[in-house]
This record gives sequence, C-alpha cells and structure tokens, in this order.
Amino acid sequence: MSNRPAPPKSNFQARVVVGILRTALEEAAVYAIWRWVLPEFDIELPLLALILAMVAWGSFAILRFVLVTRALKKPEMPGLPSLVGTAGKVLTPLAPQGTVRVKGETWAAILVEGEKAEVGEEVTITDMDGLCLHVRPGRPLE
Repeated sequence: MSNRPAPPKSNFQARVVVGILRTALEEAAVYAIWRWVLPEFDIELPLLALILAMVAWGSFAILRFVLVTRALKKPEMPGLPSLVGTAGKVLTPLAPQGTVRVKGETWAAILVEGEKAEVGEEVTITDMDGLCLHVRPGRPLE
C-alpha cells in the first residue's frame, strides 16, 4: 500500500523573492556579457540594445512567474491521493479484481474486503497502488 504524503503547498512570498533574485542575477549576466565579453570579440552594441534586451528578459521573467503561479493553483487531478475515501460504482464484477467508476473515470480495482462486489454496487476507495484502486464494499464513512 502506498500512503505517500501530499507535497507541501507552495509559498507565494518565497517564490516572489526567489523570482526577483533569479531575474536580478540573469540581468547582471546580460550586463556582464554586454560590458566585458562582447568587446573581447570587437562587438559593440549601443546602450539602447542592452536596455531593450533587459526589458525583454524582465518581461519574460514576469510572464514565467505568472504562468507558474497559475499552474500551481490548479486543483489536484483526479486520482492520486484525492480519491482515497471517496465512493465509486462497480462497472465489472469485483472478484476480487474488476473495474469501478470514480468521479467520472474508469479505474482498475481490487476488492480488499469481502469476496465479491456486483455491477452497480457502491464501493469506497481505501488506497491506491499505481493505477489500481483498493476498494471495500459500501459507502464512505461520514
């Protein structure tokens, strides 16, 4: 049985600080390349080119932060630990293996209590092992 703890929730303030520090270091690297590396190869770019590059990179950093923040706020996908404790309906007889429907999705299941569960009976998910649910007959305990 796999009872893995849920990953910790993201800390918004920490991500903001790390994002600002990362962007500042990236901008410093762009400046260093413009100031010391390009002249070594006899490449002269005007100050305006540096400013435009830094604005573009800063804009990219903001876009990246916004997209990552949205991705982290998405609800947990069906399956994984969110299914444990929820109810499902038997689609094919569980004797002890078969299939169940949970939250609109079909899953392979193993009956862990009892000998058999018939089509249409309610079962409760007790655990997950990869893509196979462990179920017991009956509704979830409230």
